[in-house]
Amino acid sequence: MPLISTKGVYGLSAMHELSKHNKDTPMQIKEISKNANIPQNYLEQLLGKLRKAGLVKSIRGAKGGYILAQEAKDICIGDILAVLEDDLKVIDQRSQNPILNLFFEDAKLNIRTFFNVNLSKLDEYQEKYNEFLHYSI
Repeated sequence: MPLISTKGVYGLSAMHELSKHNKDTPMQIKEISKNANIPQNYLEQLLGKLRKAGLVKSIRGAKGGYILAQEAKDICIGDILAVLEDDLKVIDQRSQNPILNLFFEDAKLNIRTFFNVNLSKLDEYQEKYNEFLHYSI
């Protein structure tokens, strides 16, 4: 059972694209769609939800588009997923098995840590990816 649906993955991808873009210039939806490889109609729905939640702003006009409503360092992955995913919860699961209870506690802490990562942290993964691409033989 996947933790994050396509909706969440696409939303994170779109937010990452916006975080990489110049903060002073709106990014058009067709550019986000192309860069993140997200169907444009689907992206419009996701950005609408993110706008209503106050995570992105839309700018109207010929040079309009979308920008982050806050600095990337102030937006947590969990905030984005909470807006986009229909049923995203970290629940307290209890078992008769004390070993499983310890496992569930550790898993819950790890998931919360993941959700509290901010959007700007994805830049570190971009750097790792770039290092991976620039290997030499």
